Amino acid sequence: MTTPFEHFGFENPWWLVSLLILPPLLFLRNVPGADSGFYFSSLGILSSIGKNIQYRHGALSPALLTFTVLCCCLAMARPQWRNIRVDRSASGIDIIIALDVSESMKTEDYFEKNHTGTFRQKKQRIEAAKDVIRRFIQRREEDRIGLIAFGAKPYSVCPLTLDHAWLSKRLEELRIGDLDSNGTAIGSAVAASTTRLDSRESKSKVILLVTDGESNSGALTPVQASDAAASLKIRIYTVAIGAEKSGPSQNGVSQNAEEYDTETLKEVAAISGGHFFQASDMSSLRSTFSDIDSLEKSETKKASIINSRELYPWLLGASATFALLSVGSLALTPPTLS
Repeated sequence: MTTPFEHFGFENPWWLVSLLILPPLLFLRNVPGADSGFYFSSLGILSSIGKNIQYRHGALSPALLTFTVLCCCLAMARPQWRNIRVDRSASGIDIIIALDVSESMKTEDYFEKNHTGTFRQKKQRIEAAKDVIRRFIQRREEDRIGLIAFGAKPYSVCPLTLDHAWLSKRLEELRIGDLDSNGTAIGSAVAASTTRLDSRESKSKVILLVTDGESNSGALTPVQASDAAASLKIRIYTVAIGAEKSGPSQNGVSQNAEEYDTETLKEVAAISGGHFFQASDMSSLRSTFSDIDSLEKSETKKASIINSRELYPWLLGASATFALLSVGSLALTPPTLS
């Protein structure tokens, strides 16, 4: 939303310093001068002269002269009304976000402090992922971004678009159970994302894969799908989310085991020239998306065209009007006899 002050300005603002002469002039006008008179040996001589002539200056004249000087000073500063138009030439990136919505994404192993910081709130993995993805979308103003959700099969939630408000709305409406969530088809999700990007002529194409499990559905393996994406110069960033879970114990000591296939996700990213990220809590999840944001930068060129309309003629006209009114005020106030 723009304000009037964004369009109004002065071409020669240093002339505004001349307004400082007004307060001294107004002050000096009200300072009484020295008394003047003639010395006579007798007042009887004056009584023979007749009635005294008294002059009364126009009551409005000082105020009108003040406005005359004020308008002149403002006119010299050349006030302008500027209509600013910004032409934006963006060389954006095409990004497909492939988000895992399998049943395991309901797991509540992410924690975040509430707005008062008094206690930590549990969050499902899907909600934690949606939160950081939403912020990621807000930062990528110049990029076309699409969204694919996948469980046992991939599903196109939103095509590539610059309408990020609508994309965020579709992301918010996404729920586990809206499609077959009994499985994790990572290879199919990468293949579907590649198909969406293949028809584009963008200089840079990226798949952002967010998952908490290993691929156990679909006709293609993640590596096969990654090979196809790499041949089309599509980079894949893989993000493994979810806290580590306890594995089988050995010698009475519980071992940590990851739910996701770390090696496969690393290979998928490496084949395509992307990166693998591991985010087991909210802090690392946010930093992961910040790192991806810094790795993939859009080139944007902006050109501003300013059409200015001069306002000083109106002020000069007002100054002349006030000057004439001041003279008229003096002329229309005749001397009186007493």
